[in-house]
Amino acid sequence: MADHFPTIPQVRFEGPDSDNPFAFRHYNPEEQVAGKSMKDHFRFAAAYWHVMRNPLGDPFGAGTALMPWDDGSESLDNALARVPVFFEFLEKCGIDYYCFHDRDVAPEGSTWAETHSHLASVTDALEKAQESSGKKLLWGTACLFAHPRYAQGAATSPNADVFAYAASQVKHAMDATHRLGGEGYTFWGGREGYASLINTDLKRELDHLADLLHMAVDYARKIGFTGQFYIEPKPREPSTHQYDSDAAACLNFLREYGLLEHFKLNLETNHAELAGHTMEHEMDVAIAAGALGSVDANRGDQLIGWDTDQFPTNIYTTAQMMLRILKMGGFTTGGLNFDAKRRRESHQPEDLFHAHIGGMDAFARGLKIANRIIEDGRFEEFIRTRYSSYDSGIGAEIEQRLTDFDKLDAYALGIEPPTLASGRQEMLENLLNDYL
Repeated sequence: MADHFPTIPQVRFEGPDSDNPFAFRHYNPEEQVAGKSMKDHFRFAAAYWHVMRNPLGDPFGAGTALMPWDDGSESLDNALARVPVFFEFLEKCGIDYYCFHDRDVAPEGSTWAETHSHLASVTDALEKAQESSGKKLLWGTACLFAHPRYAQGAATSPNADVFAYAASQVKHAMDATHRLGGEGYTFWGGREGYASLINTDLKRELDHLADLLHMAVDYARKIGFTGQFYIEPKPREPSTHQYDSDAAACLNFLREYGLLEHFKLNLETNHAELAGHTMEHEMDVAIAAGALGSVDANRGDQLIGWDTDQFPTNIYTTAQMMLRILKMGGFTTGGLNFDAKRRRESHQPEDLFHAHIGGMDAFARGLKIANRIIEDGRFEEFIRTRYSSYDSGIGAEIEQRLTDFDKLDAYALGIEPPTLASGRQEMLENLLNDYL
Protein backbone atom coordinates (compact mmCIF):
# COMPACT_ATOMS: atom_id res chain seq x y z
CA MET A 1 0.00 0.00 0.00
CA ALA A 2 1.32 3.46 -0.93
CA ASP A 3 2.03 5.67 2.05
CA HIS A 4 0.03 8.87 1.56
CA PHE A 5 0.15 9.54 5.31
CA PRO A 6 3.85 8.89 6.03
CA THR A 7 3.83 10.51 9.48
CA ILE A 8 0.78 8.59 10.71
CA PRO A 9 1.26 5.17 12.36
CA GLN A 10 -1.38 2.45 12.53
CA VAL A 11 -3.82 3.67 15.17
CA ARG A 12 -4.13 1.11 17.97
CA PHE A 13 -5.69 0.88 21.42
CA GLU A 14 -3.22 1.91 24.13
CA GLY A 15 -5.55 2.59 27.05
CA PRO A 16 -6.59 5.69 29.02
CA ASP A 17 -3.08 6.39 30.30
CA SER A 18 -1.60 6.78 26.83
CA ASP A 19 -0.38 10.22 25.76
CA ASN A 20 0.00 9.15 22.12
CA PRO A 21 -2.27 11.41 19.99
CA PHE A 22 -2.46 8.66 17.36
CA ALA A 23 -3.79 5.98 19.73
CA PHE A 24 -7.21 5.02 21.07
CA ARG A 25 -7.61 5.53 24.79
CA HIS A 26 -11.07 3.99 25.10
CA TYR A 27 -11.97 2.29 21.81
CA ASN A 28 -10.67 -1.28 21.90
CA PRO A 29 -12.16 -2.98 18.82
CA GLU A 30 -12.14 -6.51 20.22
CA GLU A 31 -13.20 -5.67 23.78
CA GLN A 32 -16.45 -7.39 24.71
CA VAL A 33 -19.26 -5.21 26.05
CA ALA A 34 -22.74 -6.69 26.60
CA GLY A 35 -21.73 -9.87 24.78
CA LYS A 36 -20.42 -8.20 21.61
CA SER A 37 -17.17 -6.61 20.49
CA MET A 38 -16.95 -2.85 20.35
CA LYS A 39 -16.37 -2.84 16.61
CA ASP A 40 -19.54 -4.88 16.09
CA HIS A 41 -21.56 -2.57 18.32
CA PHE A 42 -20.53 0.52 16.41
CA ARG A 43 -19.92 -0.56 12.82
CA PHE A 44 -17.99 2.70 12.37
CA ALA A 45 -18.00 4.19 8.87
CA ALA A 46 -16.07 7.08 7.36
CA ALA A 47 -17.75 9.56 5.04
CA TYR A 48 -15.99 9.78 1.69
CA TRP A 49 -17.37 13.28 1.12
CA HIS A 50 -15.76 14.68 4.25
CA VAL A 51 -12.51 12.71 4.36
CA MET A 52 -11.61 13.05 0.70
CA ARG A 53 -13.63 15.94 -0.70
CA ASN A 54 -14.31 18.54 1.95
CA PRO A 55 -12.10 21.60 1.31
CA LEU A 56 -13.05 23.07 4.72
CA GLY A 57 -14.61 26.20 3.28
CA ASP A 58 -17.45 28.09 4.90
CA PRO A 59 -19.97 30.72 3.72
CA PHE A 60 -17.38 33.43 4.33
CA GLY A 61 -14.16 31.94 3.05
CA ALA A 62 -12.46 29.48 0.72
CA GLY A 63 -11.26 26.06 1.75
CA THR A 64 -8.07 25.54 3.72
CA ALA A 65 -7.61 21.75 3.59
CA LEU A 66 -4.21 20.46 2.52
CA MET A 67 -4.70 17.38 0.32
CA PRO A 68 -1.37 16.68 -1.42
CA TRP A 69 -2.80 13.64 -3.21
CA ASP A 70 -5.44 15.78 -5.00
CA ASP A 71 -4.62 17.89 -8.08
CA GLY A 72 -7.77 19.97 -7.63
CA SER A 73 -9.35 18.93 -10.93
CA GLU A 74 -12.74 17.34 -11.52
CA SER A 75 -11.16 14.74 -13.78
CA LEU A 76 -11.73 11.00 -13.75
CA ASP A 77 -7.98 10.42 -13.21
CA ASN A 78 -8.06 12.54 -10.06
CA ALA A 79 -11.13 10.71 -8.81
CA LEU A 80 -9.39 7.38 -9.31
CA ALA A 81 -6.27 8.67 -7.54
CA ARG A 82 -8.29 9.42 -4.41
CA VAL A 83 -9.44 5.81 -3.93
CA PRO A 84 -6.20 4.28 -2.60
CA VAL A 85 -5.68 7.31 -0.34
CA PHE A 86 -9.10 6.79 1.23
CA PHE A 87 -8.58 3.08 1.80
CA GLU A 88 -5.19 3.74 3.37
CA PHE A 89 -6.96 6.15 5.73
CA LEU A 90 -9.56 3.48 6.61
CA GLU A 91 -6.83 0.92 7.23
CA LYS A 92 -4.71 3.14 9.47
CA CYS A 93 -7.78 4.27 11.46
CA GLY A 94 -9.14 0.74 11.85
CA ILE A 95 -12.49 1.73 10.34
CA ASP A 96 -14.27 -1.15 8.62
CA TYR A 97 -17.00 0.66 6.66
CA TYR A 98 -17.50 3.73 4.51
CA CYS A 99 -20.32 5.71 2.87
CA PHE A 100 -20.38 7.81 -0.29
CA HIS A 101 -22.37 10.13 -2.53
CA ASP A 102 -22.02 9.31 -6.21
CA ARG A 103 -20.65 12.76 -7.08
CA ASP A 104 -18.11 12.59 -4.28
CA VAL A 105 -16.42 9.54 -5.73
CA ALA A 106 -16.94 10.33 -9.44
CA PRO A 107 -17.22 13.64 -11.33
CA GLU A 108 -19.84 14.69 -13.83
CA GLY A 109 -18.80 14.24 -17.46
CA SER A 110 -19.41 16.38 -20.52
CA THR A 111 -22.53 14.29 -21.24
CA TRP A 112 -24.95 12.41 -18.99
CA ALA A 113 -23.73 9.13 -20.47
CA GLU A 114 -20.13 10.04 -19.65
CA THR A 115 -21.20 10.90 -16.08
CA HIS A 116 -22.55 7.38 -15.64
CA SER A 117 -19.40 5.97 -17.24
CA HIS A 118 -17.23 7.86 -14.74
CA LEU A 119 -19.18 6.38 -11.83
CA ALA A 120 -18.82 2.88 -13.27
CA SER A 121 -15.05 3.37 -13.60
CA VAL A 122 -14.64 4.53 -10.01
CA THR A 123 -16.91 1.70 -8.85
CA ASP A 124 -14.40 -0.68 -10.48
CA ALA A 125 -11.63 0.89 -8.40
CA LEU A 126 -13.69 0.84 -5.19
CA GLU A 127 -14.54 -2.81 -5.74
CA LYS A 128 -10.87 -3.75 -6.12
CA ALA A 129 -9.94 -1.72 -3.04
CA GLN A 130 -12.64 -3.45 -1.00
CA GLU A 131 -11.50 -6.87 -2.14
CA SER A 132 -7.87 -6.21 -1.22
CA SER A 133 -8.60 -4.49 2.11
CA GLY A 134 -11.71 -6.25 3.43
CA LYS A 135 -13.44 -2.90 3.92
CA LYS A 136 -17.19 -2.71 3.30
CA LEU A 137 -19.75 -0.22 2.05
CA LEU A 138 -22.30 0.69 4.72
CA TRP A 139 -24.47 2.66 2.33
CA GLY A 140 -24.40 4.72 -0.83
CA THR A 141 -26.48 7.63 -2.02
CA ALA A 142 -26.91 10.06 -4.90
CA CYS A 143 -26.02 13.74 -4.62
CA LEU A 144 -29.29 15.33 -5.73
CA PHE A 145 -28.62 18.80 -4.37
CA ALA A 146 -25.28 20.26 -5.49
CA HIS A 147 -25.75 20.71 -9.26
CA PRO A 148 -27.68 23.82 -10.40
CA ARG A 149 -30.26 21.58 -12.10
CA TYR A 150 -31.45 20.64 -8.60
CA ALA A 151 -31.75 24.24 -7.37
CA GLN A 152 -35.54 23.80 -7.09
CA GLY A 153 -35.46 20.21 -5.92
CA ALA A 154 -34.83 16.84 -7.54
CA ALA A 155 -37.83 14.54 -7.12
CA THR A 156 -39.79 17.63 -6.02
CA SER A 157 -38.64 19.85 -8.89
CA PRO A 158 -41.43 21.56 -10.86
CA ASN A 159 -39.60 20.41 -14.00
CA ALA A 160 -40.30 16.83 -15.08
CA ASP A 161 -37.02 16.58 -16.99
CA VAL A 162 -35.16 17.28 -13.74
CA PHE A 163 -37.17 14.48 -12.09
CA ALA A 164 -36.01 12.17 -14.91
CA TYR A 165 -32.37 13.17 -14.37
CA ALA A 166 -32.76 12.51 -10.64
CA ALA A 167 -34.28 9.09 -11.27
CA SER A 168 -31.47 8.25 -13.68
CA GLN A 169 -28.87 9.32 -11.13
CA VAL A 170 -30.47 7.27 -8.35
CA LYS A 171 -30.62 4.23 -10.65
CA HIS A 172 -26.88 4.33 -11.31
CA ALA A 173 -26.02 5.11 -7.68
CA MET A 174 -28.11 2.08 -6.65
CA ASP A 175 -26.32 -0.04 -9.24
CA ALA A 176 -22.96 1.01 -7.81
CA THR A 177 -24.12 0.41 -4.22
CA HIS A 178 -25.47 -3.03 -5.14
CA ARG A 179 -22.31 -4.00 -6.98
CA LEU A 180 -20.17 -2.95 -4.00
CA GLY A 181 -22.23 -5.03 -1.58
CA GLY A 182 -23.65 -1.96 0.15
CA GLU A 183 -25.76 -2.85 3.18
CA GLY A 184 -28.08 0.09 2.61
CA TYR A 185 -29.03 2.98 0.39
CA THR A 186 -29.87 6.44 1.77
CA PHE A 187 -32.11 9.20 0.49
CA TRP A 188 -31.13 12.59 1.83
CA GLY A 189 -33.40 15.18 0.25
CA GLY A 190 -30.99 18.08 0.37
CA ARG A 191 -33.28 20.38 -1.60
CA GLU A 192 -36.51 18.38 -1.43
CA GLY A 193 -38.46 21.22 0.12
CA TYR A 194 -39.43 24.78 -0.61
CA ALA A 195 -38.10 28.31 -0.26
CA SER A 196 -41.59 29.83 -0.34
CA LEU A 197 -45.13 28.46 -0.52
CA ILE A 198 -46.13 31.39 -2.73
CA ASN A 199 -44.91 29.45 -5.80
CA THR A 200 -45.17 25.86 -4.53
CA ASP A 201 -47.71 23.06 -4.98
CA LEU A 202 -46.77 21.23 -1.79
CA LYS A 203 -49.10 18.25 -2.27
CA ARG A 204 -47.92 17.63 -5.81
CA GLU A 205 -44.26 17.79 -4.75
CA LEU A 206 -44.85 15.28 -1.94
CA ASP A 207 -46.63 12.98 -4.40
CA HIS A 208 -43.66 13.18 -6.76
CA LEU A 209 -41.19 12.43 -3.95
CA ALA A 210 -43.21 9.33 -3.07
CA ASP A 211 -43.25 8.35 -6.76
CA LEU A 212 -39.45 8.37 -6.88
CA LEU A 213 -39.15 6.29 -3.72
CA HIS A 214 -41.66 3.71 -4.98
CA MET A 215 -39.67 3.49 -8.22
CA ALA A 216 -36.52 2.87 -6.17
CA VAL A 217 -38.23 0.05 -4.28
CA ASP A 218 -39.34 -1.49 -7.56
CA TYR A 219 -35.87 -1.16 -9.07
CA ALA A 220 -34.27 -2.77 -6.03
CA ARG A 221 -36.46 -5.83 -6.58
CA LYS A 222 -35.53 -5.87 -10.24
CA ILE A 223 -31.75 -5.92 -9.63
CA GLY A 224 -31.89 -8.10 -6.52
CA PHE A 225 -30.74 -5.40 -4.12
CA THR A 226 -31.79 -6.45 -0.61
CA GLY A 227 -30.09 -3.68 1.35
CA GLN A 228 -32.02 -1.41 3.70
CA PHE A 229 -33.43 1.86 2.37
CA TYR A 230 -33.01 4.91 4.63
CA ILE A 231 -34.36 8.44 4.74
CA GLU A 232 -32.28 11.04 6.56
CA PRO A 233 -34.33 13.80 8.22
CA LYS A 234 -33.22 17.44 8.07
CA PRO A 235 -35.43 20.46 8.75
CA ARG A 236 -33.88 23.24 6.70
CA GLU A 237 -30.70 24.52 5.06
CA PRO A 238 -30.54 25.00 2.22
CA SER A 239 -34.35 25.06 1.86
CA THR A 240 -36.55 27.13 4.14
CA HIS A 241 -38.45 23.94 4.88
CA GLN A 242 -37.51 20.43 3.83
CA TYR A 243 -40.12 17.71 3.57
CA ASP A 244 -37.93 15.28 5.54
CA SER A 245 -37.80 17.77 8.42
CA ASP A 246 -37.56 15.40 11.40
CA ALA A 247 -38.18 11.79 12.38
CA ALA A 248 -41.91 12.24 12.98
CA ALA A 249 -42.43 14.03 9.65
CA CYS A 250 -40.55 11.30 7.77
CA LEU A 251 -42.52 8.53 9.46
CA ASN A 252 -45.81 10.27 8.70
CA PHE A 253 -44.78 10.66 5.04
CA LEU A 254 -43.76 7.01 4.78
CA ARG A 255 -47.03 5.82 6.34
CA GLU A 256 -49.16 8.10 4.15
CA TYR A 257 -47.58 6.85 0.96
CA GLY A 258 -47.31 3.15 1.87
CA LEU A 259 -43.53 3.12 2.13
CA LEU A 260 -42.88 2.42 5.81
CA GLU A 261 -42.27 -1.30 5.30
CA HIS A 262 -39.42 -0.46 2.91
CA PHE A 263 -37.65 2.36 4.77
CA LYS A 264 -35.95 3.09 8.07
CA LEU A 265 -34.41 6.36 9.24
CA ASN A 266 -30.78 7.41 9.17
CA LEU A 267 -30.65 9.99 11.97
CA GLU A 268 -28.07 12.73 12.41
CA THR A 269 -27.35 14.57 15.66
CA ASN A 270 -26.76 17.94 13.98
CA HIS A 271 -30.03 17.63 12.05
CA ALA A 272 -31.91 16.83 15.25
CA GLU A 273 -30.56 20.04 16.77
CA LEU A 274 -31.57 22.10 13.72
CA ALA A 275 -35.07 20.64 14.05
CA GLY A 276 -35.26 21.88 17.63
CA HIS A 277 -34.96 18.38 19.10
CA THR A 278 -32.38 16.38 20.97
CA MET A 279 -30.87 13.32 19.35
CA GLU A 280 -32.46 11.24 22.14
CA HIS A 281 -35.89 12.52 21.07
CA GLU A 282 -35.33 11.68 17.40
CA MET A 283 -34.02 8.23 18.26
CA ASP A 284 -36.94 7.45 20.58
CA VAL A 285 -39.45 8.53 17.93
CA ALA A 286 -37.80 6.28 15.35
CA ILE A 287 -37.38 3.32 17.73
CA ALA A 288 -41.02 3.52 18.81
CA ALA A 289 -41.96 2.95 15.17
CA GLY A 290 -39.38 0.18 14.71
CA ALA A 291 -37.68 2.43 12.18
CA LEU A 292 -34.24 3.40 13.49
CA GLY A 293 -31.80 2.02 10.97
CA SER A 294 -28.51 3.94 11.05
CA VAL A 295 -26.87 7.03 12.56
CA ASP A 296 -24.76 9.89 11.22
CA ALA A 297 -22.45 10.56 14.16
CA ASN A 298 -21.66 14.24 14.58
CA ARG A 299 -22.75 17.30 16.54
CA GLY A 300 -23.68 20.90 15.88
CA ASP A 301 -22.90 24.24 17.44
CA GLN A 302 -25.75 25.91 19.31
CA LEU A 303 -24.20 29.31 18.59
CA ILE A 304 -24.35 28.79 14.82
CA GLY A 305 -27.60 28.26 12.95
CA TRP A 306 -26.45 25.89 10.25
CA ASP A 307 -25.18 22.36 9.78
CA THR A 308 -21.65 22.52 11.19
CA ASP A 309 -21.05 18.74 11.12
CA GLN A 310 -18.56 18.72 13.99
CA PHE A 311 -17.05 15.52 15.31
CA PRO A 312 -18.85 14.01 18.33
CA THR A 313 -17.04 14.69 21.59
CA ASN A 314 -19.91 15.07 24.08
CA ILE A 315 -19.85 11.96 26.30
CA TYR A 316 -23.32 12.73 27.70
CA THR A 317 -24.74 12.57 24.18
CA THR A 318 -22.85 9.45 23.07
CA ALA A 319 -23.99 7.67 26.26
CA GLN A 320 -27.62 8.59 25.59
CA MET A 321 -27.31 7.42 21.99
CA MET A 322 -25.67 4.11 22.86
CA LEU A 323 -28.25 3.48 25.59
CA ARG A 324 -30.94 3.54 22.92
CA ILE A 325 -28.96 1.48 20.43
CA LEU A 326 -28.34 -1.20 23.07
CA LYS A 327 -32.01 -1.25 24.09
CA MET A 328 -33.16 -1.75 20.50
CA GLY A 329 -30.82 -4.72 20.15
CA GLY A 330 -28.07 -3.00 18.18
CA PHE A 331 -27.56 -2.25 14.50
CA THR A 332 -28.31 -4.75 11.76
CA THR A 333 -27.59 -3.14 8.40
CA GLY A 334 -26.79 0.29 9.82
CA GLY A 335 -23.94 1.73 11.85
CA LEU A 336 -22.28 4.92 13.06
CA ASN A 337 -21.17 6.97 10.08
CA PHE A 338 -18.93 9.96 10.82
CA ASP A 339 -20.74 12.55 8.75
CA ALA A 340 -18.38 15.06 10.32
CA LYS A 341 -15.67 17.39 9.16
CA ARG A 342 -12.65 18.96 10.74
CA ARG A 343 -12.75 22.63 11.65
CA ARG A 344 -11.44 25.06 9.07
CA GLU A 345 -8.40 25.69 11.25
CA SER A 346 -7.58 21.95 11.34
CA HIS A 347 -6.36 21.79 7.77
CA GLN A 348 -3.51 19.27 7.82
CA PRO A 349 -3.99 15.59 6.87
CA GLU A 350 -3.05 14.52 10.42
CA ASP A 351 -6.16 16.29 11.69
CA LEU A 352 -8.33 13.75 9.87
CA PHE A 353 -6.96 11.10 12.21
CA HIS A 354 -7.24 13.14 15.39
CA ALA A 355 -10.88 13.86 14.57
CA HIS A 356 -11.88 10.24 13.97
CA ILE A 357 -9.88 8.94 16.94
CA GLY A 358 -11.71 11.38 19.20
CA GLY A 359 -15.11 10.43 17.84
CA MET A 360 -14.45 6.71 18.18
CA ASP A 361 -13.17 7.14 21.74
CA ALA A 362 -16.23 9.26 22.64
CA PHE A 363 -18.58 6.50 21.50
CA ALA A 364 -16.53 3.84 23.27
CA ARG A 365 -16.96 5.72 26.53
CA GLY A 366 -20.65 6.20 25.75
CA LEU A 367 -21.10 2.48 25.15
CA LYS A 368 -19.55 1.52 28.49
CA ILE A 369 -21.64 4.09 30.36
CA ALA A 370 -24.82 2.92 28.62
CA ASN A 371 -24.06 -0.70 29.46
CA ARG A 372 -23.51 0.17 33.13
CA ILE A 373 -26.87 2.00 33.20
CA ILE A 374 -28.64 -1.05 31.77
CA GLU A 375 -26.86 -3.52 34.05
CA ASP A 376 -27.60 -1.39 37.12
CA GLY A 377 -31.29 -1.18 36.20
CA ARG A 378 -32.28 1.76 38.37
CA PHE A 379 -33.42 3.96 35.50
CA GLU A 380 -35.49 1.18 33.96
CA GLU A 381 -37.03 0.28 37.30
CA PHE A 382 -37.98 3.89 38.00
CA ILE A 383 -39.71 4.25 34.63
CA ARG A 384 -41.49 0.90 35.06
CA THR A 385 -42.77 1.99 38.45
CA ARG A 386 -43.84 5.39 37.16
CA TYR A 387 -46.15 3.76 34.58
CA SER A 388 -47.20 0.79 36.73
CA SER A 389 -50.82 1.99 37.02
CA TYR A 390 -51.23 0.78 33.41
CA ASP A 391 -50.09 -2.75 34.25
CA SER A 392 -53.42 -3.83 35.77
CA GLY A 393 -56.94 -2.63 36.48
CA ILE A 394 -58.29 0.36 34.56
CA GLY A 395 -54.86 1.15 33.14
CA ALA A 396 -54.57 -2.25 31.49
CA GLU A 397 -58.08 -1.86 30.09
CA ILE A 398 -57.06 1.50 28.57
CA GLU A 399 -53.97 0.05 26.93
CA GLN A 400 -55.86 -2.96 25.63
CA ARG A 401 -58.72 -0.76 24.36
CA LEU A 402 -61.25 -2.64 26.48
CA THR A 403 -62.96 0.48 27.78
CA ASP A 404 -64.64 3.63 26.48
CA PHE A 405 -65.65 7.14 27.55
CA ASP A 406 -68.80 6.01 29.35
CA LYS A 407 -66.94 3.41 31.43
CA LEU A 408 -64.08 5.80 32.18
CA ASP A 409 -66.55 8.49 33.19
CA ALA A 410 -68.21 6.11 35.65
CA TYR A 411 -64.82 4.99 36.95
CA ALA A 412 -63.62 8.57 37.47
CA LEU A 413 -66.79 9.41 39.42
CA GLY A 414 -66.13 6.53 41.80
CA ILE A 415 -62.52 7.23 42.79
CA GLU A 416 -60.70 9.83 44.84
CA PRO A 417 -59.02 12.64 42.89
CA PRO A 418 -55.71 11.36 41.49
CA THR A 419 -52.45 12.23 43.23
CA LEU A 420 -49.18 12.23 41.30
CA ALA A 421 -45.83 10.85 42.39
CA SER A 422 -42.77 13.01 41.77
CA GLY A 423 -41.02 12.62 38.44
CA ARG A 424 -37.68 12.86 40.30
CA GLN A 425 -35.98 14.51 37.32
CA GLU A 426 -33.19 16.08 39.38
CA MET A 427 -32.49 12.84 41.22
CA LEU A 428 -32.21 10.96 37.93
CA GLU A 429 -29.98 13.64 36.41
CA ASN A 430 -27.70 13.29 39.43
CA LEU A 431 -27.70 9.53 38.97
CA LEU A 432 -26.80 9.87 35.30
CA ASN A 433 -23.89 12.13 36.21
CA ASP A 434 -22.67 9.40 38.59
CA TYR A 435 -22.42 6.98 35.66
CA LEU A 436 -20.50 9.57 33.62
